[in-house]
Amino acid sequence: MGIPVTTSLKGKGIIGDDTALSLGCLGVTSNGDACHYIIEHADLLIFLGAGFNERTSYLWDAKLLSGKKVAQVDHDAGQLEKVFQADVAIQGDIKQVLGSVLEEIAESGTSRKNLAKFDLHTQKLKIKSSGKQEEKLHSSFSLVKQFYALLEQHFPANAMIFDDNIIFSQSYFNVSSNNRYFPNSGISSLGHAIPAAIGARFFSPQATFAILGDGGFQMCCMEIMTAVNYNIPLNIVVFNNASMSLIRKNQVQLYNNRFIDCDFVNPDFHLLAMSFGIQHKKIVNESDLDELFANSDLTSAINLIEIMIDKDAYPSYRSGR
Repeated sequence: MGIPVTTSLKGKGIIGDDTALSLGCLGVTSNGDACHYIIEHADLLIFLGAGFNERTSYLWDAKLLSGKKVAQVDHDAGQLEKVFQADVAIQGDIKQVLGSVLEEIAESGTSRKNLAKFDLHTQKLKIKSSGKQEEKLHSSFSLVKQFYALLEQHFPANAMIFDDNIIFSQSYFNVSSNNRYFPNSGISSLGHAIPAAIGARFFSPQATFAILGDGGFQMCCMEIMTAVNYNIPLNIVVFNNASMSLIRKNQVQLYNNRFIDCDFVNPDFHLLAMSFGIQHKKIVNESDLDELFANSDLTSAINLIEIMIDKDAYPSYRSGR
């Protein structure tokens, strides 16, 4: 029907982020593009299995739902109207419900959505992305963006990605509907990615990536030995800025650079990889990334990949907490 689609963080990739009508990811740590479209242009929101929790709702921002009709479909009756009032609430399997709706639409002769507002939104994004402030922000994370671009290019399908960091991938990673993306989006318990990826790799022989910051890595790096002992292929991608960067960001934005317990000293990742008997790659420029994807075995080996980023560069979002 030509209806634009956004996903929650947990649903990222269920509709390919690179499809024509994708608005990307909705949520407080995203780039905000989907949020702006909903606020400015939507008159009907259809929630399909989405709980609309505080992350997705931007901590219950009333503007998201103001002046709009809301329809919700969920197989769990307990989720219906749990946190907001819906105009239509349906308990049922999403696929079956949508199938019935499409049959009704076909019979009624309802026309496809006019995409003039969506096209306007897309044009605004192009102008925004070429702005100086946006270019400065993205240049700070150029290695991160390039890593995700190459990941999309070299693994368009049959890859599993487990993500502790979530901030970068929510904005920079266009997840294909042929891949599986698993964010640690519950209470963001750091250190989840490596053991979760190992467990999944036991079950499914696909290229597997565990993505996390260096703070989270310190909490679970000993689990690498499990992968070694059981010969579980795994790519561990660590963003190295020697800090708990989201804590540091809040201390910059909200507390006038009053830094408390956010910086630390990392081990030598090369020596650490050697001690485990696995491969190590340190990424300091884009040619290192090209070499990584061109010459490393990212399917059947265990790799520790260290991507260097600036501790004084921060994503643009504010948590609101």
